[in-house]
Amino acid sequence: MAMELVVERCAGIDVHQAQLRVCVRVPGVKGKRVEEFATFGTTTPDLLALSDWLVSHGVTQVAMEGTGVYWKCVYYVLEEQFELWLVNAQHVKNVPGRKTDTSDAAWLCRLLEHGLLRKSFVPPREIRELRDLTRYRKALIRERVSEVNRLHKVLEDAGIKLATVASDVMGVSGRRMLEALVAGTTDPDVLADLAKTRLRTKLPELRKALNSRFREHHGFLVSQILAHVDYLEEAIGVVSARLDEALVPLQPAITVLVSIPGIQRRTAEVVIAEIGTDMSRFPTSRHLASWAGLCPGNNESAGKRKHGRTTKGSPWLRTALVEAALGATRPHGYLRSKYWRVRGRRGHQRAVIAVAHSMLEVIHQLLTTGELYTDLGAEFFEQRQAEQLTRRAIRQLERLGHQVTLTRPAEAQTA
Repeated sequence: MAMELVVERCAGIDVHQAQLRVCVRVPGVKGKRVEEFATFGTTTPDLLALSDWLVSHGVTQVAMEGTGVYWKCVYYVLEEQFELWLVNAQHVKNVPGRKTDTSDAAWLCRLLEHGLLRKSFVPPREIRELRDLTRYRKALIRERVSEVNRLHKVLEDAGIKLATVASDVMGVSGRRMLEALVAGTTDPDVLADLAKTRLRTKLPELRKALNSRFREHHGFLVSQILAHVDYLEEAIGVVSARLDEALVPLQPAITVLVSIPGIQRRTAEVVIAEIGTDMSRFPTSRHLASWAGLCPGNNESAGKRKHGRTTKGSPWLRTALVEAALGATRPHGYLRSKYWRVRGRRGHQRAVIAVAHSMLEVIHQLLTTGELYTDLGAEFFEQRQAEQLTRRAIRQLERLGHQVTLTRPAEAQTA
């Protein structure tokens, strides 16, 4: 039985860093399908030539695998003229032992023409640019954290225990002491006297912590680390300012997101940069949670349901939502109750993932409607459980032939 033809003129592209192998399938004589192959480079002139070649064959849809970052330049050149399908390589594996660039391109093309591919989410250009900025800022923040950790190691190597007394080595007081050390001051009394505000109440502990074997070698390393930290902080500020400018048109969406407990502005910026504001791309909140890798996987065999791990998704979105979920467990409300309800049965880590999942469902709903977050209340689960127990008891009594009429106590009615 022949399979249904969904796309009449289509193309499949096997993407590599330096070249593309392209297969086109179009109608031939007597109803037969004709395949044509070509190889193109990946420079912009080559991609424009590829676009012209596809147009000459009347191609309407093009499929390609999401191979590293190599698909991006191809996608961005072709997206204005064709309907592009970026697909997960794990979903379109060819028959083992028959793998060549030509067969891969033909396999993609055949799957596309019969409607057997699942399209990956690629946001519009404006959202992609936001994503580049938020991810670069996150990389700079991580690099700053790494540099501060290196500073701690150098201080420990020199015998300086400043971190055991001061909560933040890079705070105002800590920074003054570090700069004095780099300048050659090693007297613990002089260094401790540089403390400000509440840290001055710990002067005896500071003097002991700063009594060290700090040498010129350590001073050189600390000076380089401080200079690098200053550069990173300046770069983070510049990128954040650029983000603020780009996010001006999306301010209503940010206002909606920050109304959710645990989500601050920076988290809202990451969420918008990763999923955009058009929720029509995700039919339901469950589709969004699956794409983000915040839903449990299915693992069932012989009627037995086994442990299912969360799926792989966007690590940037997952990290932001997990951090927000940890913050949402502090204020009194629905999300906190959700956390403690799951933690009692499944543990801390799964409870945090469950809260992040709930937050993503809320985000989908709020971005769809444009409404602000309304908390269901800390008593939501208790009330729901009471209603479920009541309905179950009524059903049992009705099965026994009783007719049940519910009445509330007088004090509840007056309240």
